[in-house]
Amino acid sequence: MASLTDHTCSDTPRRAAPLVALGIGAFGIGLTEFLIMGLLPQVGRDLGVSLPSAGLLITGYALGVTFGGPVLAIAASRLSHRTVLLLLMAIFTVGNLLCAISPGFGLVLAARVITGFAHGTFFGTGSVVAQAIVPPHRKASAIAVVFTGLTLATVLGLPFGTWLGQIFGWRATFWAVAAIGALAFVAIALFVPQTASGTPLKLSQLRLFLRPAPRRALTMTALGYAGVFMVFTYITPLLTDIAGVPEARVALYLLLFGLGIVGGNLLGGRLADRWPGPAVPLVLAGLSAGLVGLRLGLALPVLAAPAMLLMGLLAFATLAPLQARMMARTPVGTNTLGATLNISAFNFGNAIGAWLGGLALSAGFGLPTLPPLAALLPLAALTLVILPEKELK
Repeated sequence: MASLTDHTCSDTPRRAAPLVALGIGAFGIGLTEFLIMGLLPQVGRDLGVSLPSAGLLITGYALGVTFGGPVLAIAASRLSHRTVLLLLMAIFTVGNLLCAISPGFGLVLAARVITGFAHGTFFGTGSVVAQAIVPPHRKASAIAVVFTGLTLATVLGLPFGTWLGQIFGWRATFWAVAAIGALAFVAIALFVPQTASGTPLKLSQLRLFLRPAPRRALTMTALGYAGVFMVFTYITPLLTDIAGVPEARVALYLLLFGLGIVGGNLLGGRLADRWPGPAVPLVLAGLSAGLVGLRLGLALPVLAAPAMLLMGLLAFATLAPLQARMMARTPVGTNTLGATLNISAFNFGNAIGAWLGGLALSAGFGLPTLPPLAALLPLAALTLVILPEKELK
């Protein structure tokens, strides 16, 4: 059976096809993660729960990614990468179908958790596949290409999903995402090369990631993205209540945010390839500044649109550098597990951010306080970059 690296010397279109297939899967996964944010008030009203309670649909998904991803990565480690990716897309598709047909909040929440199981292992396995396809000097950019599917989900999918849910009901959006999952399943089956069985992983290998270098990388990822999702979870009410954007026009602002994300994701990949050392502190500092800038922009209607564009760029410029940093610090023989754990850290940050945002709102701090409070979290991640290693042991 051929190994994945046998394809690294093939022509560019042949190398691109697996990346495109992975990108379709990433698009669907990104859409199911983010679309709920554009529909959160509508889902809450329909299911009869408060806005902070509806935010648990985001927290539940993120926790499913955080804890389900590593477990699935270990359980499926004997399988080929292609088989694992197909299994994950099947779980993803079924989970979204359950969201579409579940009658109550509890069942929708359970379906979101199930769907989240596929997320971390998909991006972890996909990162390993992407890096094996390209030359060594393009590894971070290859990760960025796969994650472009995730960013396109915010550019095209999130605004379209928000519009679709507003016109036909939020359940229609989940039906559409399930169809994308089925398409990704077919594309992966056709274009991702078959590989030999993977190296079995053991639960005990998780201890390797308690070492200072990988532990610090995971913590930085979680803190950085907690800041993003403390705000992004409540982006619709922030736009409508602070900036005065009509609910029918929220999708346009999400489109601007998504355009920024695409540029930021590709920029982050280039930064990580060219300046791997300075890239992480640079993007974390930029993210913190962007969160403060978003608060200032929302207060002035004329600046709301450019603030959303800039925030998208700064938020996702962190993605490839943080993922590349973690994979460079992954213990030998655990690349897939390391990449999956970092995706889990991204989503653990999402869960923390959504929870902190709901906590702040429930405590009476109000929507305007969310962006400046969120800016403190990537600043905390930045301190881990500059602290000596010995202080982290």
